Amino acid sequence: MSWVNTVIAAANRLGVASDRLLGAAGIDPVELSRERWPIDYITRLWRAADRCTGDPGFGLKAGELVGPASLNVVSFVLQSSATLREALAQLQKYQRLISDGGRFQILAGDNASWLVYHPRQGELAFSPHQIEAVLAAVVSFARWVTGTPARPVKVQCSHAQLGPLAGYRAVFQCPMEFEQAFNGLLLDNALLDLPLPQADAQLAHLHERYAAAQLAALSEAGATAPYLRDWLAAQLGPQLPRRGDAARALNISERTLARRLQAQRLSFEQLLDEVRRDVALHAVGQTARALNDIAQSLGFAEASTFYRAFQRWTGMTPGRWRKARAASANAAQA
Repeated sequence: MSWVNTVIAAANRLGVASDRLLGAAGIDPVELSRERWPIDYITRLWRAADRCTGDPGFGLKAGELVGPASLNVVSFVLQSSATLREALAQLQKYQRLISDGGRFQILAGDNASWLVYHPRQGELAFSPHQIEAVLAAVVSFARWVTGTPARPVKVQCSHAQLGPLAGYRAVFQCPMEFEQAFNGLLLDNALLDLPLPQADAQLAHLHERYAAAQLAALSEAGATAPYLRDWLAAQLGPQLPRRGDAARALNISERTLARRLQAQRLSFEQLLDEVRRDVALHAVGQTARALNDIAQSLGFAEASTFYRAFQRWTGMTPGRWRKARAASANAAQA
């Protein structure tokens, strides 16, 4: 809920009252008393904030508000880490205590390393403001935890530019690229390996034990979804994986599988749809395979059914999306 409160606070600063924002999102104010929200609730809140504020830089403004209070117990683990690189590794480890809506990946390079953000959306496609807020939040956190005016070497987003470049430069203070293959920050290795001013090995150990205890409370139900996603990706083909086979692969009953997924407000069908979406986007955007072949390989009996699913995932037909990706790649090369 700390992340929810950050979105609400950013909207308040732009003159949008909480009740108005929640009403536009179709969310009852009583939901603010919950400890966690389903991912689609968060997406609805972001979409409502976009409509109500009309501000193309809303995500950036929300991300800049992120501080210790926004990360709850995880903030203590991060600030007592030895370096920013170690803090980001801890962020990967305890990401679920902040949000189930995405995960981070570090791709190390000789002089600089990418911190890649992989969104994990629900039934609703993420608002691009959500992505920009996460990237801005990481930069805000880096400046806070290092005590320096840290800035990335480069920032890139998979979506189109939302507002004037001046708004992005004010936040990131570095070159921006849009409609790229992934969302991420390129960080100088010297910045990543800079000793943190509040580093304390003993405190780090204590904070990590507390965070681990909180994570353990989510682990029984939480462990199911990542394993199931990996299994579905490996099994996906012309014949769709079945729930019973998945339960046997996880060595649990179908009833237990359903209960664990329900505890995360997920379903087998939802996860299967997400895996098919991820594989479809890669196949359409990164290969020249015939669309009918891709549809068949994903278990769609008819190409028309695949087209409808693809439009639900992206808002475009597969052919149009492929052309847009190709045009973006050509523009980047030019």
